[in-house]
Amino acid sequence: MPQVVIFMGSVSDEEKMRPCSDLLKQLGVDHVFTVSSAHRTPERTARLVEEYEKAGAQVFICAAGLAAHLAGAVAAKTIRPVLGVPLTASSLGGMDALLATLQMPPGFPVGTLALDKVGAKNAAWLAAQIIALHDETVADRIRVARQGFKDEVEEAAARL
Repeated sequence: MPQVVIFMGSVSDEEKMRPCSDLLKQLGVDHVFTVSSAHRTPERTARLVEEYEKAGAQVFICAAGLAAHLAGAVAAKTIRPVLGVPLTASSLGGMDALLATLQMPPGFPVGTLALDKVGAKNAAWLAAQIIALHDETVADRIRVARQGFKDEVEEAAARL
């Protein structure tokens, strides 16, 4: 049963979103990583949201560029948390996707992360933190990873 579902609007987004899936694997969070478009396959998107929610998915992560309606389309179909990762895909440098992901109507929120790979990684961290509210094993893995970050800084400081 996937705890987290990662949707990308296009397979061309895989390079930017792969770090999200990799990090969830590292943290032991069961997830699905797939493509579904708010515009090209709206019926598929709605069907998958319903199926994964019934199967127990707790968080949806949606990544899209340009008009970036995927996160909003998913938020319209579920009351589970939806995290949006805007992707750079145009001459606007991701600003179009960022604003489309941020500007949701009241009652249909999307937690919007940073652009591209940084956003992908933070979406995974945030999804894992949501799962960790009810899963002490995931919570412990997050604590260990954070301690590793602290240790890296201390070691770097000592080398200077």
